[in-house]
Amino acid sequence: MTTTLEGPGRLAPRPRGGAVQSVGDSLVIARRNLIRMSRIPEMIIFGLIQPIMFVVLFSYVFGGSMQIGGTTSPAVYREFLMAGIFAQTVTFATAGAGAGIADDMHKGLIDRFRALPMARGAVLTGRTLADLVQTTLTLFVLAIVALLVGWRIHEGVPKALGAFALLLLLGYAFSWIGALIGLSVRTPEAATSGGLIWLFPVTFISNAFVDSSKLPSWLQTIAEWNPFSATVQACRVLFGNPGVSTSDAWPMQHPVWASLLWSVLIIVVFRTLSVRKYRSATA
Repeated sequence: MTTTLEGPGRLAPRPRGGAVQSVGDSLVIARRNLIRMSRIPEMIIFGLIQPIMFVVLFSYVFGGSMQIGGTTSPAVYREFLMAGIFAQTVTFATAGAGAGIADDMHKGLIDRFRALPMARGAVLTGRTLADLVQTTLTLFVLAIVALLVGWRIHEGVPKALGAFALLLLLGYAFSWIGALIGLSVRTPEAATSGGLIWLFPVTFISNAFVDSSKLPSWLQTIAEWNPFSATVQACRVLFGNPGVSTSDAWPMQHPVWASLLWSVLIIVVFRTLSVRKYRSATA
């Protein structure tokens, strides 16, 4: 296999074709990022501590003051809460994805990848897949913590696995938003800030921590059509947890389908924008 020179001493990537080849390149990049993560265990540890803190703080600080289904029982609120905490955890991984890509850009690693005969989108796809693996580990540990504080599933294991699959799909979709942010800023610090600043309104103007029917009418409409809320609602339905919305809004009436559609739409739109940005940023 040969490549051509483009400028003094610089390799121009050979055009790649075929889905199989693109998948192979993506898996190679994903493996590289997983190895890097395993060598920096504090990244995983700190990623686990934050959601555990949210579980403990929300469960025991606010648990006795939140009314869910006509009761202020802390046990009921803990079951209501966990779908929101799960969804918040997978979406907050967005900031890490953006920071990682911004760091690679800042260090010139992206330029090295560009010199290789590989699919252009593989660098970003591999990074998001590696983040998905880390998110899966975090979600697994968080589920164990949730069981310890009293959360339970009531609709059987298959539906619970379906709920976790929707959570991971949402996390993967949001990681493409993080990828676009990481490609659009100059430093990892800016990517971290940019990756979090929009997540707070998305996660809090939702049904994650309070019953959305208690919100002002205009905020309630936003919350009900929020992609984040659709996944939270779908998880409550599939887990059999309290707090399932009775709203007439379509995403609340068909949360599983709404969650799938929102996640797929976000992946399609932001992957397209991210790959386009990657090409222009490294041209």
